Amino acid sequence: MAKIKGAIVVDTERCKGCNLCVVACPLDVISLNKEVNMKGYNYSYQAKEDTCNGCSSCATVCPDGCITVYKVKVE
Repeated sequence: MAKIKGAIVVDTERCKGCNLCVVACPLDVISLNKEVNMKGYNYSYQAKEDTCNGCSSCATVCPDGCITVYKVKVE
């Protein structure tokens, strides 16, 4: 059976750093960046590269739709 590997892409300029995605992630993949975007918010990013399983919990709770989740089958 193939394993699913996930990855997220965050629209950093739309992210307002509400932290909902960080709390929703069951694998603690997402963190808030220390840097700020153009609006002055600490935006979220994928802190652990190979840990994401593509469950989409983060994208579901994001109120601004800033997160896109990708899933890839790994043999």
